[in-house]
Amino acid sequence: MTKEYSKAGDPIYRYENKESEWRPPTYGEEGWMEKIGEHMERYYGTVETVLHEIISDLIHIDVHHIKPTERHPYNVLFTTGMSYLPMNTPEGREDYRYAELMICLPPDWQISDKAFKNSDNYWPVYWLKMLARLPHEHHTWLGEGHTIPNGDPAESLSNTTAMNGIILLPPIRVSQDFHTLKIDDVHSVHFYCLVPLFGEEMKFKLNEGYDALTDNFDKYQIDELIDLKRKNTCKRSFFSRWKG
Repeated sequence: MTKEYSKAGDPIYRYENKESEWRPPTYGEEGWMEKIGEHMERYYGTVETVLHEIISDLIHIDVHHIKPTERHPYNVLFTTGMSYLPMNTPEGREDYRYAELMICLPPDWQISDKAFKNSDNYWPVYWLKMLARLPHEHHTWLGEGHTIPNGDPAESLSNTTAMNGIILLPPIRVSQDFHTLKIDDVHSVHFYCLVPLFGEEMKFKLNEGYDALTDNFDKYQIDELIDLKRKNTCKRSFFSRWKG
């Protein structure tokens, strides 16, 4: 995994999946996972199933599934385990050392052991687990606005979309009180959504910055709920700049 900086000063991570020596996993402090689960259920609904990690390295990561509800009519997948160890945040960002990840999928997304044999259904789980482990494997951190391309050169996330990268965003379909869970007097866990990006959006964000991209998202009413057929918010502006 390499870390670079864009013209706008934002970090970009290029992840390479390399084999390394196995390290015994940590399972977190007693009650930590339960507090995260209770927090998610308070805002989104009852956890239906848990995809338990059979073989873990460094940290034990489980992925939990909350089915669509009347209040939140979409599937929610979220991790527990990423926050079991502190991330290597830069000076001044120590309050963001602990995080968990989530992704919001359409109500018709196929979620089952059988469905997950198809990578077009499974990729959200893969990305949750991969990114949850990434900062601990590479002694770095992940937070709001960080972007990760799917390889270099970036490839589509699945056969069903041309989007080829991920940005981490706070969810906006839920109260802001959800964003941070105070575990105790010392530790707080922050929650970030995985949102797919088109290549042009990735380049736009790296050149113009995080705020410019989220302004585009606001303009086109794009949020954390995944829509694989959504509009590319930067294609026109990207090619206009290129022609100019």
